[in-house]
Amino acid sequence: MPHDHHDHPHSLLPSDPALRVKALETILTRKGLVDPAALDAILETYEKKVGPHLGARVVARAWSDPAFMAALRQDSTAAIATLGISGRQGEHVVAVENTPETHNMVVCTLCSCYPWPLLGIPPAWYKSDAYRARAVREPRKVLAEFGVTLPEGQKVRVWDSTAEVRYLVIPMRPEGTEGLDEAQLAALVSRDSMIGTGLAGAPA
Repeated sequence: MPHDHHDHPHSLLPSDPALRVKALETILTRKGLVDPAALDAILETYEKKVGPHLGARVVARAWSDPAFMAALRQDSTAAIATLGISGRQGEHVVAVENTPETHNMVVCTLCSCYPWPLLGIPPAWYKSDAYRARAVREPRKVLAEFGVTLPEGQKVRVWDSTAEVRYLVIPMRPEGTEGLDEAQLAALVSRDSMIGTGLAGAPA
């Protein structure tokens, strides 16, 4: 018998991803499997309370405070916790520092392990099969596609994030930022620069 697509459960969902999510939320709520208030609280947390701005605070502190940078090298998770930043998916963080000799880049080859408390929700490209495979095989080509061209002598080190260890890249501090305070420094730090697929921005 031919398969009738109209009987398939997926045929009940709209094609647009946002509408599909809303439809699934409605179905699960009606079945009593999801508490809308709890779901809203989770979404608000990851949209407003955690995210790249927190990771940028860590980077800015590392740039401006040698003692904090030393603490990050010794125990990144503990050092980050002194700034009041912690939570699920961020229990075991290792900070890796970019230098003129080495550029660090993070990938999760098995799934999409990612330091959520520091960087928020992972971008779609981070979870894609293409990024997960190519970041290991041809990191310089991948970086070039992100607009990052490294000096010839600078090597690329790729870190494979796992459920046990997640990585935070500390990008190199841009030149001409000696007089900036931590808030101004944090504004130069992007999410991509903390994954290693970008560089810190230049001061205005």
